[in-house]
Amino acid sequence: MTSREYPERPIVGVGAVILQNNRVLLVQRGHAPMQGEWSLPGGALEVGETLEQGVRREALEETGLHIEPVTVVDVFDRIARDEAGRVQYHFVLVDFLCRVTGGQAACGSDAMDLRWVALDDLSGIAAFTREVIQKARSIHERQNKSA
Repeated sequence: MTSREYPERPIVGVGAVILQNNRVLLVQRGHAPMQGEWSLPGGALEVGETLEQGVRREALEETGLHIEPVTVVDVFDRIARDEAGRVQYHFVLVDFLCRVTGGQAACGSDAMDLRWVALDDLSGIAAFTREVIQKARSIHERQNKSA
């Protein structure tokens, strides 16, 4: 297994932008990187798993919700370097707009807590997370107008 810290190569990660009633579901990260911060549910893709299978699994493990990935919102790098400039973390993240298909929202596995947050009140979360949520919101609104 590739180490997440000081990896030999980038790690593919998936994230779920779960929107419902003008709110987004956020989890409080239980492990580094971003331990203690509010973020999207998600994690590392497992070998043999498709991106959609991975985002479904991660959402269920962290939130107790069954979700359906609707579309890819964004693909981007998250690279963190240590004080010496060495790459401490390198993730290639694929974030999906998702809708809930079942289950009950409950904190699980790698998450310390979870909460639904109003889309108009995204203060206190990382800028890159806010940007992904706003992109997902725009996609969601366009889809609902054409439906």
